[in-house]
Amino acid sequence: MSSRLKTGLLLGTATLAVCSTGAPTARAQTALPEVTVTAPSPIQRRHHTEAKPRPATRVAAPARQRGPAPAETPPVAQATPAPQPGILPIVTDQFATVTVVPNEEIRRSGGGTLGDLLGNKPGISASQYAPGGASRPIIRGLDVNRVSIIENGTGSNGASDLGEDHFVPVDPLSTNQVEVIRGPATLRYGSTAIGGVVSATNNRIPDALPPCAQPFQSYGLAKPPTLFGGAGCMNGEVRSAVSSVDRGVEGAVLLDAGGNNVAVHADVYGRNAGDYNVPSYPYAAPGMPFNGRQPNSAATAAGASVGGSYLFDGGFIGASITQNNSLYHIPGVEGSQVGTRIDAKQTKFNAKGEYRPDAAAIDAIRFWVGATDYKHNEVGQATAGDPTTDGVRQTFTNREQEGRLEVQLAPFNAGFAAITTAVGVQASHQELTAPSPDDPGSPLNGLFDPNKNTKAAGYVFNELQFTNTTKAQVAGRIEHVELSGTTPAFVPEIFDLNTDPSAIGPATQRNLSFTPKSFSVGLIQALPWDLSASITGQYVERAPKPAELFSRGGHDATATFDIGNPNLKIETAKSVEVGLRRATGPFRFEITAYYTQFSGFIYRRLTGNTCDDASCVDPGTGTLELNQAIYSQRDATFKGGEFQSQLDVAQLYGGTFGIENQFDIVRATFADGTNVPRIPPMRVGGGLFWRDANWLMKVNLLHAFAQNDVAPIAETTTPGYNLLKAEVSYRTKLDPNAWGAREMLVGIVGNNLLNEDIRIATSYSKDNVLMPGIGVRAFANLKF
Repeated sequence: MSSRLKTGLLLGTATLAVCSTGAPTARAQTALPEVTVTAPSPIQRRHHTEAKPRPATRVAAPARQRGPAPAETPPVAQATPAPQPGILPIVTDQFATVTVVPNEEIRRSGGGTLGDLLGNKPGISASQYAPGGASRPIIRGLDVNRVSIIENGTGSNGASDLGEDHFVPVDPLSTNQVEVIRGPATLRYGSTAIGGVVSATNNRIPDALPPCAQPFQSYGLAKPPTLFGGAGCMNGEVRSAVSSVDRGVEGAVLLDAGGNNVAVHADVYGRNAGDYNVPSYPYAAPGMPFNGRQPNSAATAAGASVGGSYLFDGGFIGASITQNNSLYHIPGVEGSQVGTRIDAKQTKFNAKGEYRPDAAAIDAIRFWVGATDYKHNEVGQATAGDPTTDGVRQTFTNREQEGRLEVQLAPFNAGFAAITTAVGVQASHQELTAPSPDDPGSPLNGLFDPNKNTKAAGYVFNELQFTNTTKAQVAGRIEHVELSGTTPAFVPEIFDLNTDPSAIGPATQRNLSFTPKSFSVGLIQALPWDLSASITGQYVERAPKPAELFSRGGHDATATFDIGNPNLKIETAKSVEVGLRRATGPFRFEITAYYTQFSGFIYRRLTGNTCDDASCVDPGTGTLELNQAIYSQRDATFKGGEFQSQLDVAQLYGGTFGIENQFDIVRATFADGTNVPRIPPMRVGGGLFWRDANWLMKVNLLHAFAQNDVAPIAETTTPGYNLLKAEVSYRTKLDPNAWGAREMLVGIVGNNLLNEDIRIATSYSKDNVLMPGIGVRAFANLKF
C-alpha cells in the first residue's frame, strides 16, 4: 500500500494495549503538518476499497519462504504517526473521483446510516426516507439499482435497493472507513454500480496481527501474555455518543487479539433514539397532531460480529459472522397514523483471503465469499387508531450468496510500458420474496412473487505505466444474468378487481437472461505543482433487476403502485469524466466534471392514475392513495460537476487556521427535455477551521438551492435551506497506568444551528418529513 496513503487516510482504529514482542514501536506524539492521500490502483497489492485503515498488513521479509511462517515472526500491522485531524483527504492516483471518510471523521460526524454520514459530501446526497433509520447514499443523482454498497469486499445484501424505506445493514458505529468510488474501479463489482460503489471497511476479518506499540510492563505485567499458544497482543476500543435532538445514545466495543499466527476480532454495538425534534409543523396538509417532534421517527439498532484469520507466509485466510438488527419507525402521514415500523434482521457470513506465491507469473491470489439471510417485517395497524389490528403487513426476505476470485499477475515490461494485470471471476445467487398476509388470495398480494437472480461474470484490469508521471488503465467486464419469477400476463392501467376479478392476467412464469458487457479506459497525468489530471471513459451495460421486471402491487415506501415490465432491455450508459486534483501543500483541492448518456434508462414512469390495493383509476374518476408507476425505459442525460478545497491560511496560536469550501451540481433530463425525478439540487458551502496536533475546531455553512427542476407528474418542488454546523474535538494520548486507556478522542458537534426547515429533494417523503432541528452531539472514543 502507498506510504502516502498510510500516512494520510486516517488514524487507524487498531488499538494497542498489551504487547510481548519486544521493545515498543515509537509513535509520534505530534501530528504531521500535511497529508497526501494517494490510494493504490485497483490492480496493486490490495484494491483500496478493501484496504485496511492501518498502514501495513505484514512486515516485509528479504525473501519469501514457502510453508508456515515461524511463530515468532507472524504478519504484524505497524503503527505510524497519526495525521492531524480535519485534513481534507484527496486521492490523486485513481482514474476517477474517490471520496474518503476516515475513521476519525466517522467518529466526529456520527449518523445512524450511511446516508446520514455521506449525504452532504460533494456529489453525494441521500434518500432520507427515515432519517437515522433508513437512508441510502445517492451518487450524482443515481440510486438503488445503480449504486452498490459493499462491506469488506462483499455486498451488504439487504433489501435497501428494493425500497427506500429499507435500512442498509452496514452501521457507521462498527465501520472504520468509508470510501465512495466512481469510474473504472466499479467494474469489479458489477453492472449495478454505474453510479458508484460505497465501500465500508472494518477489521472483522483481520489480515494481520494487532500492532504492538505499548510495552507490556507499562500495564504492570510481570511477563508477556500468552495467546493461542504464543506471545501476542490484545487491544480494545470503546465508541460512545449522546445527542440532544432525539435524546439518543449509542455505543460500541471492539476487541482485537492475536498471537502465534492467529488473529481474532469481536465487536458489539447498539443505538437508541426517540422521535427527533423539528423546527416546525412537518406535514404538507394541516390538521395532524404535532408536539414539536417528527411523529413516528424513533429508531433502534444493535449488532455483533466475531471473526478470525490464520496468517501464514505470503498471505492469510479468515472468516466472520455478523448479526445486524434494526427496529425503526417510518415517519410521514400514514406512518404516524398507523404506527408503521420495520423490524429487520440480517445474519451474514463472510470469508476472504490472500496468497502471494513465490512464483514468477503470479503476484497475488485473492478471494471474497459472502452468504446472507435477511428478513424484515413491515408492521403497523390495518385500521388507523385501532391497536387490535396491529400486525405484520408485509415481509421481505433476501437469501443471497456471492463469491469473487481475483488473480493479480506479476508486472512485466512490454517496452512501451510496464503492465500489471488482474483477472477475476464473480458469481452470485439471490432469492427474493415479498408476501403480505392481508390478502393472500389476491393476484396483487405483496410487491412481487418469489423470484431468483443468478449472475456469473469475468473481468480484467490492465494498468500501463508509461513513465513516472503517466499511467493508463484499460478494463472490461462481461456478465451473464438469469432471472426467473412470475408476474401477471398483463396489468391494465385502469382496473378494479372488486368488480372484475379477471381484470389482471393470470400469473405467468418468466425466465429471462441478459449478457451485459462493459468497458472502460482511463489516463492519469502528473503535472507541475503536485497536480494530477485524469480523464476516463466508460461504456457500461446493466441488466434489469427483479423489482423492475416482476413488481405488481402497492409500494408504500414510495407511495406508488408499481407495475413491472418483463420486456425491459439492457440499460446502457456511456460516460466521460475529467478531473484535476492536488493533495499536498497548503492548498488541497479536487474538481471534477462528468457527462453520462443513458440509452434505455429504467425508471418508474408515473402515469397520473392513482391506485389502491385492488384498483387503479384515472384522474377524472377520483384520487386514491398510491400513484401508478410503470417501469419504463427512455434515453436520459446526466451531467454535472463537483469541487472541494481546503486552504491553510496562516499559523495561529501554534496551530493552522484555514478555509474550506465545496460545490456540486447535477442536471438530469430525458430526451424530450423533461426532468428525471428526484434529482438533488445545486449546493455550495464553506467554512473556517483551526487545528493542531490535538485540537480541531470547525464551522461550516452548506446552502442547498431550491429544486424546481422536477418531473411533470406527482413531484413537488423543494425549497432551499441553510445547514450550519460547528464542532470542536480533542485527541490526546493518555498514560494507561493512570487512566486505563492509552488514547482518547472527545468532542461536541452542533448541527442545524439555524434550526431551519430542511426538506431533502431526493426523498419520497419530503413533503411530510422534516430533517432534525437544532441539536448537539457529544462523543467519546477510548482506545485501550
